[in-house]
Amino acid sequence: MVVPWRAIGAAALVLLGAGSAWQFQNWRYGGQLAEQARLHTETLNQLTMAAATAQQAEQDRRLALEQRLATSDKTHTEKMTNAQKEQALLRDRLATSDLRLSVLLDAGSTGGCSVPATAGAGGVDHAAVRARLDPAHAQRIVAITAEGDRGLIALQACQVYIRMINH
Repeated sequence: MVVPWRAIGAAALVLLGAGSAWQFQNWRYGGQLAEQARLHTETLNQLTMAAATAQQAEQDRRLALEQRLATSDKTHTEKMTNAQKEQALLRDRLATSDLRLSVLLDAGSTGGCSVPATAGAGGVDHAAVRARLDPAHAQRIVAITAEGDRGLIALQACQVYIRMINH
């Protein structure tokens, strides 16, 4: 049997060429895949850093809002406490007859009876006619106005809260 050395040599050259081409392609594509993986990793790192920065900014905004709300709450609590103290003092003064509430009367509604106003230190003052309220009625009026004051303070607190949340 005669071995055709030329055919074997040619087959060996073809196999060597194919193996070399395969190795070259592997090398080239391996480099491209490595570069693509590196770019992908960089992109992910940039996205992660951007998300972390955005999250930190949001946390800072939330903390600032919480601090503003706490300050606002403290302010409105102090207003409410002061109003309640003033109302309690007024109620005490009314109860001890230290203070009397009075109302202006229409000059035509006195029925022709001319009731002078409270006299001052320098003489008799004939200004507007006033009538004193019964202490129990005065207490009820103070309680009603106190409730209204508390409602207004609470309303102001709610309005400030809404403005802060929407800002």
